[in-house]
Amino acid sequence: MKWLRNPDFYPNGLPAVGLLFLRIFTGYAMAQHGLGKIQNPFGWMGDAPVPGFLQALAAASEFFGGIALIFGVLTPLACLGIMSTMFVAIMSMMMRGAPMVAPKPSAPSWEMAGLFFFITLALFMTGPGRLSVDYFLFGRKRATETAT
Repeated sequence: MKWLRNPDFYPNGLPAVGLLFLRIFTGYAMAQHGLGKIQNPFGWMGDAPVPGFLQALAAASEFFGGIALIFGVLTPLACLGIMSTMFVAIMSMMMRGAPMVAPKPSAPSWEMAGLFFFITLALFMTGPGRLSVDYFLFGRKRATETAT
């Protein structure tokens, strides 16, 4: 397996590929979660006591933040939006007494929101990696300082 880490085999290295896969999967999943919400941005929560503009912000952060993650463009901003939305989702589930992992698959839990929160936190801390639009837009120096 040492050949996989050989810079001659893949000049950008495996960490960049790992971050790319993580961004694509997470971004696609977030965009899918936000797709239905973005179609009704001011009312997707029904009669919940959440103002419409906050519902629209959550829908936009999930959908557009997911698209941004896929391409690795404005990654820190996308991560902050998704983390904020997932934090609110986690807190609302915890306040209702939902466990982290539900005993039944259909029961409410905050497991998925927690996973999305921590994945985007990790991407926020590491950066999008070399295989991203951010890397090409903002220069090599800045992108390699945050993640290799």
